[in-house]
Amino acid sequence: MTTHESSQGVRSMRDWLDSYSRDHQHPTNQLLHWICVPLIVWSAIAMMWTIPVPESLLHPGAWSVFAIVLAFTWYWKHSHRLGAALLIVLALFALSCYGLFQQMGAMHLLQLGIGVFVVAWIGQFIGHIFEGRRPSFFTDLAYLLVGPAWLMDKFLRRLGFKENA
Repeated sequence: MTTHESSQGVRSMRDWLDSYSRDHQHPTNQLLHWICVPLIVWSAIAMMWTIPVPESLLHPGAWSVFAIVLAFTWYWKHSHRLGAALLIVLALFALSCYGLFQQMGAMHLLQLGIGVFVVAWIGQFIGHIFEGRRPSFFTDLAYLLVGPAWLMDKFLRRLGFKENA
């Protein structure tokens, strides 16, 4: 058990972030992550926004909102600081998808989302070629949530918002 695990073996956010950092040391890989991770998150929200829902029960975007709530719950459980910050970003992404859905319609938003998703993942894999390491999510799918938290942690630290000890 690491110093960041509780007696139940649950990993702390710091443990997740430190582990992710070890797999992301190369400057080119880090730069590509700064570009591609937000694009992947946005595109996932955009694609989910277009999943049809029964209009009598839900509004378009319901699947995206559901996924955002689940992601936020995971982030909040591990770090209130990162959870709150990431909720703001996820909400802004959702608002942009709402606007684009209204302007473009579902099919064009879906096409845009797919295009951005594919290009951003290509960028991620190129970054890992520079890194010489496989992407972290190959060992644990939870790293798909850790990537955005890792970037937000770096961003908040640069702004002077350190985590509470």
